[in-house]
Amino acid sequence: MSIASQYYPNEPTEPVVKTETIPGPASRAGIESLNKVFDARPVYFIADYEKSDGNYIADVDGNVLLDAYCQIASVPLGYNNPALLEAAKSPEMIRAIIERPAIGNFPGKDLEGIIKKVLKAAPKGQDHVWSGLSGADANELAFKAAFMWYQQKKRGSFNAAFTQEENESTMKNQAPGSPDLAVLSFQRAFHGRLFASASVTASKPVHKLDLPSFKWPKAEFPSYKYPLEDHVEENKAEDERTLKIVEDLIKTWHIPIAALIIEPIQSEGGDNHASSEFFQGLRDITSKYGVVFIVDEVQTGLGATGKLWAHEHFNITPPPDLVTFSKKFQSAGYFFNDETFIPNVAYRQFNTWCGDPARMIIAGAIAEEVLKHDLVSKTKEVGDYLYSELEKVAKEYPKYIQNLRGKNRATFIAWDLEDSATRNTLLSKLKLNGANVGGCAEVSVRLRPSLTFEKKHADLLIKILTKTLSEL
Repeated sequence: MSIASQYYPNEPTEPVVKTETIPGPASRAGIESLNKVFDARPVYFIADYEKSDGNYIADVDGNVLLDAYCQIASVPLGYNNPALLEAAKSPEMIRAIIERPAIGNFPGKDLEGIIKKVLKAAPKGQDHVWSGLSGADANELAFKAAFMWYQQKKRGSFNAAFTQEENESTMKNQAPGSPDLAVLSFQRAFHGRLFASASVTASKPVHKLDLPSFKWPKAEFPSYKYPLEDHVEENKAEDERTLKIVEDLIKTWHIPIAALIIEPIQSEGGDNHASSEFFQGLRDITSKYGVVFIVDEVQTGLGATGKLWAHEHFNITPPPDLVTFSKKFQSAGYFFNDETFIPNVAYRQFNTWCGDPARMIIAGAIAEEVLKHDLVSKTKEVGDYLYSELEKVAKEYPKYIQNLRGKNRATFIAWDLEDSATRNTLLSKLKLNGANVGGCAEVSVRLRPSLTFEKKHADLLIKILTKTLSEL
């Protein structure tokens, strides 16, 4: 019996679409009402999570869609997963919810066990974690860790005390206590919508318009030609070109670059891929110049690419300094291995809750299910099959499936259309034909199913996609 059948014996076998439009009338009424107390303008439809099951999401109009988007890559095991329901009903969860401890000061006796379950799914080479509240928060916390590490190294000792000048100047937001430092990121990157995270984001203007920003540098992420096997030399030259840009920026930027942050696959920015050679090149450059290497695995993490963590495809040596996470892990924070990233003085990396033990309990339960059922390998197998089927569709509809990418990256698959209007029409029609699929950048379609998405779901998605393309 497949894992999806074990989890979801009553999962629908096909979509049900009852309305002529999505959102339907009940959703539209719900959106109008919600908009009086909450900004509901981005809402696609009002979901009915009680009726959602496995790989299918239901809405309040009675539509039931095959979900290949999964809350923007955030549903790891499908809807109403029984293992997660059990974790949610556990005594430790009840305590975590109603007490919401300030774990930096008053950790419960169960916290160490909760954290150890999370660490079971840590990336290779990482054995410490600091928890946060969201993906953007995880990245901003990682920046703090990187800056503090960088300055302690500059002082000559990771235990060095602060000078009186540093203590006084930082209260005025002035150097040396508040130094001028930068984080290097990449064009088309997305790392969040807070202040520092928005400063390293460059996917869409709407994410950061009107926000004061840090004037930090952005390198070029490689732009490859597809299919990859037909453009080996051109793409190798692209790696060399973009790595040179990175090194030149580190050497010449007007303030020191303390950290570099990068996604293993640029997700919101268009599902842009880069090679193992490029990522190892980044590791070599950051090691050479003493720059903290941060890998943002918020969207790529926890199995969707055929590895537990996407950067593990690259066999980076030494491993990244900090790996941020959220989304499918249902918790947030960063993993690390070097204890010198623990600040030299308590309360430097701190807030009231220091994350959320309730979310960490769910993260531990997710990790247990993923490892117990080997869902990463299963997702890779399904992804390879889905990609091969999409290649066939691309040959039949080359106008609507261009630059198909994600080969050997499990179900983390995307392609382009000619323009944003056609892409948006495709996404809308897919819903009306029974599949919830997402977009990214201006013209890309991205697939983000759960780890319980199987070949039967892939076949159904291909059937719906082919029907939809024939109607464009």
